[in-house]
Amino acid sequence: MFQKTARFFKPPQQLLEGLFAFPPNQDTLGLTTYFILEKTGNILVDCPNWNQQVEDFLQQHGGVRYLFITHRGCISKSVKSLQNALKCSVVLQEQEAYLLPEITVTSFKEEILLSSDIKGIWTPGYSPGSSCLYWSLHGGILFTGRHLLFDSSGNLTPLRSAKTFHWSRQLNSVQVLLNHFTYSSLTYICPGANMKFMLEKGLIDRAYEQLSNLNLENLRKTPIRR
Repeated sequence: MFQKTARFFKPPQQLLEGLFAFPPNQDTLGLTTYFILEKTGNILVDCPNWNQQVEDFLQQHGGVRYLFITHRGCISKSVKSLQNALKCSVVLQEQEAYLLPEITVTSFKEEILLSSDIKGIWTPGYSPGSSCLYWSLHGGILFTGRHLLFDSSGNLTPLRSAKTFHWSRQLNSVQVLLNHFTYSSLTYICPGANMKFMLEKGLIDRAYEQLSNLNLENLRKTPIRR
């Protein structure tokens, strides 16, 4: 079942070759969905506003093989309809897979390979099953959901809020990413929210440099944002 079809369809923005960003989905509190054109099967990162025009766009670009959900807050009420229409696999970290009891879910523990160029990485903290998706093309792109965002000053950072599951684990997950990547393997970050602070760029460049500049010890003292 579709949400009410938008009177004026705003097509997704092309950020790089083979990468599109859909407008924020109010059903998931303004999360941005990304669409990756991958030779072994296309991938949706989180759920777009679901209507006929969105389905047509996805089908015209080769359909979807995987829907990768970065955290429980990205589970749209349209997931089942989306899976039925696109015949795609829904991928979610095992600690949150139980939230979709009526859907066939491909779950994983620490990492999952979706192709030779794409893998999911468990980064708990914002939520128990919060995960990032890494695409090795274009110098390396990391899709972070709400794990890493832009703050109001335009800085890349984890943000502590009343919804944060475990702040220390979230900072430990940032360190995991720093250990996992290098300047040459991580060029861009595509966050799932706070897009208004990104102006027209649509994605964060100099990604590893910005991660390296974070002072994780100081961040541990961050008060909860209400």
